[in-house]
Amino acid sequence: MDPREEERRNEELLRELLETKQYTKLRQTAEDMQDADIASVMDDMEDEDSLKMFRILPKDKAADVFAQLDLDAQQYIIQSLSEKEASSIIDNLQADDATDLLEEMPANIVKKILANARPDTRADINHLLRYPEDSAGSIMTVEYVDLKESMTVQDAIDRIRAIGLDSETINTCYVLDAQRVLVGIVALRYLLIKKPDEVIGDIMNENVISIGTMTDQEEAARMFQKYDFMAMPVVDNENRMVGIITIDDVVDIMEEEATEDIEKMAAIVPSDKTYFRTTILETYKHRMPWLLLLMISATFTGAIITRYENALASYVVLTAYIPMLMDTGGNAGSQASVSVIRGISLGEIEFSELPKALWKEIRVAVLCGITLSAVNFLKLLLLDRVGAEIALIVCATLVVVVVFAKTIGCLLPMLANKIHLDPAVMASPLITTIVDAVSLLTYFQIATHVLHL
Repeated sequence: MDPREEERRNEELLRELLETKQYTKLRQTAEDMQDADIASVMDDMEDEDSLKMFRILPKDKAADVFAQLDLDAQQYIIQSLSEKEASSIIDNLQADDATDLLEEMPANIVKKILANARPDTRADINHLLRYPEDSAGSIMTVEYVDLKESMTVQDAIDRIRAIGLDSETINTCYVLDAQRVLVGIVALRYLLIKKPDEVIGDIMNENVISIGTMTDQEEAARMFQKYDFMAMPVVDNENRMVGIITIDDVVDIMEEEATEDIEKMAAIVPSDKTYFRTTILETYKHRMPWLLLLMISATFTGAIITRYENALASYVVLTAYIPMLMDTGGNAGSQASVSVIRGISLGEIEFSELPKALWKEIRVAVLCGITLSAVNFLKLLLLDRVGAEIALIVCATLVVVVVFAKTIGCLLPMLANKIHLDPAVMASPLITTIVDAVSLLTYFQIATHVLHL
């Protein structure tokens, strides 16, 4: 059966059992389902139904499902539980997941939950809360397997058995000295094939790649992509190990960053809520500022048209090609900006390479402009049946506009990144507005000279 079809059927079954109050059967059915599938169903439910489902689940299952829920659903459930129940849930979460949840909750509720949490949980969460948002330290987990150089392989395996269940991962173990400085790593599969009396210091890999606590989370994601890691150690300024980042955290980061860039490129203020959980008023607030700014900036195009209204009155046919020129320029600029923003995000383009990138985009633009103009020239003469002068004006403008648009589309994101602004802000909407104004100015200037207006 197709996985999506199976997921849909499971969702319908759980909803039916909940609505018909067949709670025992619901509990039994849920026990055989994947935690992520149950969480997916609960995320789509109304808050009250989601809470009811959560209370019906077996205790251990409920804790595992809770870790898979969206942040909004987690917050609602936590605030609906008693302080003791909420603290129990927090105790069962990985420290980084618990920190993410508590960061978004009111301070008075957080204080009560932490007061009832285990001392070690409270210490781990308070430790993570010290780091700036979006830093590697804020997304790491402090639950990992640490070993000593003097341990034997058997000692290491015994330690993994003792603390493995409470660790985020046991696939890679980290070797620390007496000052907790990271000196090496050793894989679990490597331990399993070594003799029990061999010493960790002799078999560990000393070529360790780590990341600092203050490193931006986006840079951390790039390092995971570069080295194909499943987990990466996080160290402080003195190379003392303080936690690890795992691949599941990186996937969340990549989704978050990609969503944020897409929203900015579409002229929307980024939101951390899902579409249906964002209220109408919140959606309005996120979209309105950019729409207002772009509307005001678009008045420049109106002023340009007004300035050249006499030329338009003499040659009304010129009006028909304004939308095509503006749209083509906007599309050309968007193509360049998206390519450059992607290159910046992946670390493929540095600011020092700006001349190289500009030269490439200009050459591409010339080729695109000439091709578009040639096709358009034939279309104007054969289909639109306009005069050669008008066709020349439109096609000459097209070449200039495409070259300018791709140049701006390359230049603005790189300049924005250089002055520590998000390059995505310089994408489609802003570039399109600039290109529209330049397109009109170019069009009318060429028309004025060719037609002697």
